[in-house]
Amino acid sequence: MEKNFCEAVQNRRSYYAIGKEKVLSDEEIISLIEDAVKYAPTPFNSQSARAVVLLGAEHEKLWNETMEILRAIVPAKSFAPTEEKISSFRSGYGTVLYFEDQSVVSGLQEQFPLYKDNFPVWSLESSGMLQFIVWTALESKGYGASLQHYNPLIDEKVAANWNIPKDWKLLGQMPFGKPTASPDEKTFLPLEERVKVYK
Repeated sequence: MEKNFCEAVQNRRSYYAIGKEKVLSDEEIISLIEDAVKYAPTPFNSQSARAVVLLGAEHEKLWNETMEILRAIVPAKSFAPTEEKISSFRSGYGTVLYFEDQSVVSGLQEQFPLYKDNFPVWSLESSGMLQFIVWTALESKGYGASLQHYNPLIDEKVAANWNIPKDWKLLGQMPFGKPTASPDEKTFLPLEERVKVYK
């Protein structure tokens, strides 16, 4: 059942137990992500965000190769928890890869030298907003997701497998699927320590 925006924000969590059961058609998933990329705020309307959507065998390929990269660097005696985690991501329906086009960022730095140091920061902020939009939209449709950061370990493989332009910088991976278990309980710090109001 579709949730309203505030409910989706409140319910958006990191889901690690996800499955391949179809909630939306592939076309609906792609449309959701395209809308997020199109409408997410960007500094100077730079539109530097890039996304790659991996479904089916391509999604599984990402996590199979991530597993092998990690197997080569994590000691065998302590690999079991890593294997379990990567397997949980692979068990999902798909993965969204988030990138920022560094040629856009450097172009803005050249065009507006006064703000040169700010553009990399603003780029990350806009990517964070995109990730939140997609994550919350997936939640509203009945998917569970989490945000992972196996970059830069997997950058070379990702670039080779999916013909990623050299200026696209990988920032995160979002495996998603139909939740198969509830997430852990979430606790909150007191809001009066986090929000100050002056009238």
